[in-house]
Amino acid sequence: MKKKFLVLFSTVLIVSMLSGCIFIEKESLTLGSRNNTESIILSHVMGQLIEDKTDIEVIYKENLGGSNVVWNAMLNGLIDVIPDYTGTIVVNYYHEDPGTAEETLEATKRLVDGDGMIAFNTFGFNNTYTLALDESRAEELGVVTFSDFAKVSEDFILGAVFEFIDRPDGLPGFQEEYGLKFKDVKGMDHGIMYRSIGAKEVDVINSYTTDGQLQDYDLRVLEDDKSYFPPYHALPIVRKETLVEYPEIEEVLIMLEGMIDEEAMQKMNAKVDNDGMMVEQVAENFLIESGLIKEK
Repeated sequence: MKKKFLVLFSTVLIVSMLSGCIFIEKESLTLGSRNNTESIILSHVMGQLIEDKTDIEVIYKENLGGSNVVWNAMLNGLIDVIPDYTGTIVVNYYHEDPGTAEETLEATKRLVDGDGMIAFNTFGFNNTYTLALDESRAEELGVVTFSDFAKVSEDFILGAVFEFIDRPDGLPGFQEEYGLKFKDVKGMDHGIMYRSIGAKEVDVINSYTTDGQLQDYDLRVLEDDKSYFPPYHALPIVRKETLVEYPEIEEVLIMLEGMIDEEAMQKMNAKVDNDGMMVEQVAENFLIESGLIKEK
């Protein structure tokens, strides 16, 4: 009898543990984020503001993976709220052509609505792809734009995040648009790119315009002179059923509209990536300095 009880208890325990990992209890609001600093910071900015303005408990599911992993979790109802980007949604998830910033935002709202989600207006910044290389080498070669770089790209090893190498709005179309040919392409995690270019293991990287590491490395950020990359304005995405259950979060998330520009986001990223500050503290400091919450 004792043995049967132990087996039963162990089975229940395992199922409970798995349930905690897989299924989301709807008593709490669950915020998801990608496996990069900016996504996690934005998740905490939204979450801390929600907790400050409402009685809702927020659960964070951080470092879930790349954009497609997080998006599938939203589609399947495993998470309730995420930060995402207009260009990523329109081009990468729905495979439509983007337009201006306003057109891409409107397309975002229309497309996600069909999948049971609401896209809010943007936080205020555009975090688009770019290329960055050593400032002195760029000066020597007279490289300012992507078109300039295309003339010398065969001599460069590119360090790029894995997702950029594969996604339709990433490397394949980018190379075709500008006629880029690299000596080699090395896939790597985002955090490793800057260490790799600092150690001269790669010559150029596909950075993002709000990367905090750009403040610590002497790199030239090149201009997308053909406007190949779509707008990537960050914004909150919420499941419709979540808004039905917690209608009060709509007013809270609207408070973040236009509150974060490129400089502010880059500084927040830098505090985590360069200075080693905790994400939670960086998000809280931003909310206090912006007057959105009071210091505790």
